[in-house]
Amino acid sequence: MIPKNLEGFGAEERSSKLDAGMTADTSRFLKRKKPEGRRYAISKSSSNKKLDGRNPNFVPLGNNKLIDDIMEKGKEEKKKKKITKKAVEDSKVVETVLLSSFPAAQQLRFFLDRLQSANKLSSLELEGYTDTSLMELSMGMNQDVDNLSKHIKDAFGPSWREVLCDGKLSEVAIEPGSPALLIISVSALKSLELLRGLRVFTKECRPAKLFAKHMKVVEQVELLKSRVNIASGTPSRIKKLVDMDTLLLSRLAVVVLDMRCDAKGYSLLTLPQVSAEFWDLYRAHFNERVIQGSTRICFYGATKFRNPKSAEIQDAAL
Repeated sequence: MIPKNLEGFGAEERSSKLDAGMTADTSRFLKRKKPEGRRYAISKSSSNKKLDGRNPNFVPLGNNKLIDDIMEKGKEEKKKKKITKKAVEDSKVVETVLLSSFPAAQQLRFFLDRLQSANKLSSLELEGYTDTSLMELSMGMNQDVDNLSKHIKDAFGPSWREVLCDGKLSEVAIEPGSPALLIISVSALKSLELLRGLRVFTKECRPAKLFAKHMKVVEQVELLKSRVNIASGTPSRIKKLVDMDTLLLSRLAVVVLDMRCDAKGYSLLTLPQVSAEFWDLYRAHFNERVIQGSTRICFYGATKFRNPKSAEIQDAAL
């Protein structure tokens, strides 16, 4: 079908006219202006403001509470990350500390902090404790096996020979199986080590070894039927003998807590099972005596703390 505008032309002329028309249409199409994008359409507001290339997202300029809050939150998160990183680095720091070389008030805060965390005690239950509940040892002597006897002499004063060395039962004051000095250690091996440092006291009166390793309860019961001035052992066996009314506490003046670490780096208060057994023993049989002033606590030996500059140690005595 021939278009009306090409009627009357020959075939060659019609072909030429069609080609010319298509070329013109194509040229007009290519020259057409591209449709404006969304961004440009948005920028053409009634105020005819031009798009600011520095603010392509159309964020309102000036004070913006929402943006200020987001930026402030980001700063706080960065600060927390820095603090957390520093805390992790500090937690790797390990330092050896002699607890008993600190003033009694600081030792007491440390002891009560551990007691409260282990037994969930209220502040009212802790009011009876005083600074005299903890012993201060001389800073001029090392706290090792060899010097233990010297520290104990100072603790008992002029009466040390009568209280710790005499092997005879008194008809009035001395009950069998009632030591004046009790040492509590993390293991049988540590217990034996400290007993070797007390040989000067045990020539006339045999010490009681109160642990389970190589020792039967029957043997220990038999030993406790005679006078005992010094006893040393682990929390579990000590509690068992006290519960049996075989180990008596009527003369108990000093409880030495052996703070030295074992081969794996654990101490009496850090090895989970032994620590739990100790606090059970303490709560059941020592707590009232310490509050009344009949028995004192003595930390002995160097122990290790992670990050001793942290709040845990600063606030809890160190």
